[in-house]
Amino acid sequence: MITYPESVRFLYALGNEIKTAKLGLDRIRKVLAALGDPQRAYRVAHVAGTNGKGSTCAMIAAGLHAAGIRTGLFTSPHLIEPTERIQIDGVPVSPEQFRRAFQVVHEAAEKLDLDCHPTYFETVTAMAFWLFRELRVETAVVEVGLGGRLDATNVVEPALTVITPIDFDHEMFLGHTIEAIAGEKAGILKAGVPAVFASQRPEAAAVLDRFARELGIRVRRAEEFVVRDLHIDARGASFSGIRVPLAGEHQVENAITAALALEELAVSPAGIAEARWPGRLEHIYPNPDVILDGAHNPAGARALARYLERFYPRRKIWMIYGAMRDKAVEEIAGILFPLASELIFTAPDYSRALRPEALVEIAERGETAANVREALATARSRASHDDVIVVTGSLFLVGEARQSM
Repeated sequence: MITYPESVRFLYALGNEIKTAKLGLDRIRKVLAALGDPQRAYRVAHVAGTNGKGSTCAMIAAGLHAAGIRTGLFTSPHLIEPTERIQIDGVPVSPEQFRRAFQVVHEAAEKLDLDCHPTYFETVTAMAFWLFRELRVETAVVEVGLGGRLDATNVVEPALTVITPIDFDHEMFLGHTIEAIAGEKAGILKAGVPAVFASQRPEAAAVLDRFARELGIRVRRAEEFVVRDLHIDARGASFSGIRVPLAGEHQVENAITAALALEELAVSPAGIAEARWPGRLEHIYPNPDVILDGAHNPAGARALARYLERFYPRRKIWMIYGAMRDKAVEEIAGILFPLASELIFTAPDYSRALRPEALVEIAERGETAANVREALATARSRASHDDVIVVTGSLFLVGEARQSM
């Protein structure tokens, strides 16, 4: 019998889920068919977009769970353990459940005539769908991994589709224009299935609207939501009787999108107040404040910058930053680094990580640390109680920071 650590090692051996992505639905369809198409056993809300997918999913799932609905949540990536990707009623599945699901999916795949073993992401997607059926989930909230049209999750027959803000990311897979990227995201839309669209850049909105017209879809748009009594503070927001426990102005937009989705699913949005989404503007320590935020693309960096400028305008900022080589690091640097009084560069423990010395060259200042634990120790030993320490960049780095605290 395979153990949980062995299942995780096998998944990692399949290669990085982005770098080794093989977009297409043939393998996942064959594997799921061999498992009895578990993805058809429950209602699905399918969520695509560039930014805010995960937090929007977490808020939708929280609202469903608060309404007494047995809820599955599938997201990526994880921060510390891959079990985080598959949750039931807000709790990650156990290592034993994860191990068992891996064994079932792996053995099914081995018996099929496939061009290769399902990829990391395809395997975990099939595991989630199988576990949701086994654990009697009533509604599953499923986050797209990459793009939409050819993403492994796009085998579901959803009750609702949701598209969060679209921006540049993963251009090598999705295209080099907003229109091309929006076309890939719009691939999750289905004829006759209602949709919710977050506020979009005009060029993305035009593409989504065209797809919706062609498919005859009823759409609810975030711009149509009436926001009353908006209040935003450093730890969250409230509006229209909804409490948002996630920090950042951008979470108001995500909460509006989640509220519209919950209304479409015939559930009150009040349960959004129970949402948790670690590693995104997460305060984990006071005096000095330590904030974790996986701002791994330019749009995420802009959201973090707006947050720091609004709530920490006169505080000394110690920024600990590490990134993967395939990210738009120079653009992110231009957004974030000017806000930092002190820069400490490090790298997550992954082969794709960018060397800290390269980040010093980009910033033309700063120091390096061997890992995020060392970087945090340095910052906390030198920062005053009124300062703020921000760990940002790769979500993997944020996960390592969370684990080290």
